[in-house]
Amino acid sequence: MTQRPEGDPAGPANGGTAPRTLAEDLRGRGDTELARLLRARPDLTTPVPVDLTQLATRATTRASVARALERLDRFTLQVVDAAVVLPDGFAYDELRELVGDVPQLPDAVDTLRTRALMWGPEHALRVVRTVRDLAGASPAGLGPTLASALGATGPARLQEMLADLGLAPTADAVGAIRAIAALFRDGKAVAELLAAAPSAAVEVLDKLVWGPPTGSVRGADRPVRAAEADTPVAWLLARAMLVAAGPQTVVLPRELGLTLRGGRVHRDLAPTPPEIAPTPRDPQAVDAAAAGAAFTAVRRIEELLELWSSGGPPVLRAGGLGVRDLKRVAAGLDVGEAEAALWLELAYAAGLTAGDGEADEQWLPTPAYDTWRARPVAERWVALAGVWLETTRVPGLVGTRDDKDRPVNALGPGIDRTTAPEVRHALLARLAALPDGGAASAADLLADLSWHRPVRTARLRPELVDRTLVEAELLGVTGRGALGRAGRAVLTGDLGTAAELLAPLLPTPLDHVLLQADLTAIAPGPLVVELAQELHMAADIESTGGATVYRFSEPSIRRALDSGRTAADLHRLFATHSRTPVPQPLTYLVDDIARRHGRLRVGAASAYLRCDDEAILSELLADRRASGLRMRRLAPTVLAAEAAPDAVLSALRSIGYAPMAESATGDVVVTRPDARRTPPRSLPPRVTGEPPVPSPSLLDAAVTAIRAGDRAATSRPRDAETTGDGRQPAELPRTSPAETLLALQAALADRRPVWIGHVTREGRATQHIIVPIGLEGGYVTAQEHAGGELHTYPLHRITGVAPVDVPDDPAE
Repeated sequence: MTQRPEGDPAGPANGGTAPRTLAEDLRGRGDTELARLLRARPDLTTPVPVDLTQLATRATTRASVARALERLDRFTLQVVDAAVVLPDGFAYDELRELVGDVPQLPDAVDTLRTRALMWGPEHALRVVRTVRDLAGASPAGLGPTLASALGATGPARLQEMLADLGLAPTADAVGAIRAIAALFRDGKAVAELLAAAPSAAVEVLDKLVWGPPTGSVRGADRPVRAAEADTPVAWLLARAMLVAAGPQTVVLPRELGLTLRGGRVHRDLAPTPPEIAPTPRDPQAVDAAAAGAAFTAVRRIEELLELWSSGGPPVLRAGGLGVRDLKRVAAGLDVGEAEAALWLELAYAAGLTAGDGEADEQWLPTPAYDTWRARPVAERWVALAGVWLETTRVPGLVGTRDDKDRPVNALGPGIDRTTAPEVRHALLARLAALPDGGAASAADLLADLSWHRPVRTARLRPELVDRTLVEAELLGVTGRGALGRAGRAVLTGDLGTAAELLAPLLPTPLDHVLLQADLTAIAPGPLVVELAQELHMAADIESTGGATVYRFSEPSIRRALDSGRTAADLHRLFATHSRTPVPQPLTYLVDDIARRHGRLRVGAASAYLRCDDEAILSELLADRRASGLRMRRLAPTVLAAEAAPDAVLSALRSIGYAPMAESATGDVVVTRPDARRTPPRSLPPRVTGEPPVPSPSLLDAAVTAIRAGDRAATSRPRDAETTGDGRQPAELPRTSPAETLLALQAALADRRPVWIGHVTREGRATQHIIVPIGLEGGYVTAQEHAGGELHTYPLHRITGVAPVDVPDDPAE
C-alpha cells in the first residue's frame, strides 16, 4: 500500500494481532479517535455508554447505523458498496482494486473507520454486519454470490453444470460451487465462454450486468443441459451464468457480474462533488438587495401582526389557519399565498403569534411581539433570520397534501421536517464557499447537496430545495441569488455582527408623512415606531411598496377616538408630522366625527343608550335600520335595548352614529384595538431528529467515563483472592479505619478506581468499584463504574479497600 488510512492501528495492544470484535478494536484506539467517533455519531452519547463493549453494541444497532449511513457522501457510500461485496477480513488492496486507485479512497476508509462502520487493521478490514444487512442482497446492483444462489441446488445438478462448463467433477457440492466461482473470476475464461455464446445471450447479460441483476422468464427453475438449451436464457442457465431465483426469476451471480464489469463495483465513480458554476454579482449590489428584502421582511411581519392586533382569525379545531383566512392574510399584505405562509410561519416560529387559549381560540400577537417591535430594525431582522435558519417548520409545504391526502394548513401540525435546518445550512454553506457575490443555480446546488447527503436528499422533494432558496431571497439572507455579508454572519451564528453589517444598509426611519387633500397620507419611507403606531390607529394602509399610502376614513378616525385620542390629539399629530399643510377635508372630517363621537352612551342593561339630546334618541326609535335592537324609551334621555352592548355599539356605528361605551359607574370605556395579546407563550416545540453534536467538554467527559467503565469491567483488586473468572474477589482484605481513610484519600487525589467492601443497613456485604470524588464528614462520595451513578458511603460501613489492577490504557 502506498498510503495508509489515517489512524489505522496495527491492532490492539496484545502483540499487534487483528482485533476479534469491534469492542476490541475500539479498545485499541486512543482518546482522540474515540472522541472523533462520538462527535461523528452523537446518538452514541445519549446516554453515555458504560464501557467500550456497550459502545460497540450501540454502534451496531440498526437505527444508529442507518443514521450514520445517511450522513455519508456519495463516494463514501460507493466505498461501502465495494466493501460489503468483499468477505470479512479483506485487505485494503482488495478494496482498492474494486473501487479504483483514486486519491480520495484513504479518506473515505478513514471516515468509515472513524464512524465504526468499518474496523480492523489494513490487512484484515471488516464491515459491521448491520451495514451488510442494510446494503441488501444486491449492493451496487450486484446479485448474490454463487454460494448463496446455488446453496439449495442438488449435488447432481451441480456436477451437470461443471460438465457443461467444461470443468472437472468435484467430490462435493462446496467444491463444485468454488470451481464455478473461480472460473467466473477469471476474465480470460469468461471471455472464451462469451465468444462461444449466442449473441442474444450476450445481450441478456449486458442488460443485467449493471443492475438490477434479476430478470423474468417462464420456467426459470426447470433444469436444463447445454445440449438441450434452445433459448439464450436456457444457454446461460445451463452454465450457471444465470441462476434460478424462483419459478419465473433469474439472477446474475455476483462473481460473474464483477468480471463483466471489469472488476469494478461502480460504472461511474463520484470521488468529488459536482462543480458549481458561479454567476458573479457585484457584492455591493448583493448587500443592497439583501438589505432591501430584509427591511421588507420585517415590515411584512409587522403588518401581519398589526392586522391581527384587534382580533385574529380562529384557530382550526385540528390546529392551524384556515385556507380562507390564509387568502385574507395574503390580500391584506398584498402578496401571494406562498409568501404569506412564509411570514405566518416565521412569526409563529419566532414566538410572535400564537393561539390565545380561549374557548373560541384566535390567533393573536404575543407579548413578545411588543418587545420585538421596539427593537431596531436590524436586530428584528436578525432574530427572524436566526429562527428561519434553525426551525424545523417548512412553509413551502403549506397548500400541499400530506400522506393521508389532507391539506397542509399554515401554522398547523404536520409541517415540521427534521432535515429542514440541515438543508438550509447546507445550501447556504455552498453559497458561502463561492467567491463574494457568487450566485448559483438551484439545479447546481441540488446536485451538490445530493452528492454530500444522497440518502437524505433522495427523500426530499426538489421543489422544497427551490422554495428554500426563494425564502432566503425574500428574507434577505441572500440578494440576487448570492449570500450577503449579513447572511454569512447569520450562517456562522454571529448574530451581533450580522446586525452591525445590516444596520448601515437599511433606510433611515422617517418622522414625517405627506398629507394629501384626498384624505391620504404618504410615508415616503419607513416610519419611526411611534409614528407608525399612531397612523395604524388613525388610518388604514391602502398600498405598500417604496412608499406606504394611508387612507383616513370615518371608521379609522372613530377607531382612534375609541382608543382614547381626542380631536386635539389628532390635529397635533398631523401638524407635527406632516411636511405638507394639513388639508381642510381632513380637519373637517376629524372635527365632524369628534363632535358626534360619544354623544350616545351605551351601557349594560342588557344594554341602555343615554343621550342628553332627546331628538337623537327619538330619531333612533324611528330609524328602521335600528329596529333589530328592539329599543324602548325608559326616560326622555335613556333608551333600553334587548341586545348586548357590543352588538348595539356595532349596529349604531354601521348606520352612521358614533356611540361610546360606558361602564356601570358611568365612566367612558376606552378600547385599544392594538392591545389584544395572548398570555405569555413559549416558542413552539422544535421537532428533533438527531441529538446535537456534543461540545468538546462533553466529549472529554464521555471518553473519560467510558474509559473508566471499561477499566472497571476488566479490572481486579491486587492481592485479593478471586473467584473462578478472575474478575471479582471472593473476599476483600479487611483494613483498619485509618488505612481505609488513607487509601480513599490517595484514590481521591489520583482519581483512581478502588475496590471497597461495604455493609448495607440490612447487614448484607457488597463489593463495588468506585472512583472517589468527595471525602468529608465521615462519608465518601463516589462514582460507580458499573453504571456511572453517584453514591455516598459511610466510612464506618466500609470494611476494606484494595487497589484495582488497571490494564494498559492504549490512550496513554
